Amino acid sequence: MLLNKQISISYFLNLIKWDIVAIAIYAIIAGFLDHYGVLRRITIPLAISSLVATIVSLLLAFRTSQSYERWWEARLIWGAIVNDSRTLIRQVKTFLPEEATAFAHRQIIWCYALSESLRGLPFSEKIKVYISAYHTDSRNWPNFLLNEHAKALAAAHDLNPNRQVQIDATLARLCDAMGKCERIKKTVFPKSYSLLIHFLIYVLMTILPFGLEDRTQWMEIVIVFVVPVLFIAIERTAIIMQDPFENKPTDTPMTAISQTIEVNLLEMIGEPAPEQAVGEDTYYLM
Repeated sequence: MLLNKQISISYFLNLIKWDIVAIAIYAIIAGFLDHYGVLRRITIPLAISSLVATIVSLLLAFRTSQSYERWWEARLIWGAIVNDSRTLIRQVKTFLPEEATAFAHRQIIWCYALSESLRGLPFSEKIKVYISAYHTDSRNWPNFLLNEHAKALAAAHDLNPNRQVQIDATLARLCDAMGKCERIKKTVFPKSYSLLIHFLIYVLMTILPFGLEDRTQWMEIVIVFVVPVLFIAIERTAIIMQDPFENKPTDTPMTAISQTIEVNLLEMIGEPAPEQAVGEDTYYLM
């Protein structure tokens, strides 16, 4: 997740560098030929450029809104995971104190396993060591660990049924959060929509110099360069926000959230929390 300070401008420029190069080359060539070459006689009404720019603006506004909604939904889901993880251990510590330690460590691993599986990363050593104790293989370890929670809960025969229902409801919310994350991860934003917007931006770039007045060459070049680049930058911002689980700086900070959960849960069961590395020089949290 990007931070409010120390944001790397070079990161964004690197995402659109080839578009910038292509637009700059075209702006210079079109600006020169529109004044001194055969294209000088071509005139396209500025109203047409304005119409295309309006269409692009509307499409980009919708695209950016939808992308931000996906990104924000992912952050809300992980906020709920934080709350439900704390609630789960608080309930287990109160109703099943002898199982609190096992539940806490299993829940910590569940958070890390879910975050790494969503990003498509190999499991870290911490997770590998923990799951190796089960001597089995699973295609969905987060779901497997939730099932282990449920097995431990079902084995508590002396537990009051009402209390058992409360803990089970918390497990159901965690399962629901996991399913929501998987839905966002596996739902691809329509590529045709991106291609349409990108195509229209380049159409605007192509016709724009022929609708501008030919009095100042350098000003025409600047306008033909700046306007499409701004649209490209907005489009790219929407694209990088639409996938919050792709191990990018714009991701939901699942690792940092999992570390917070680990510290909180270990403190709740009276165990020391491990030291967490703090990246003060970075402009994002993972």
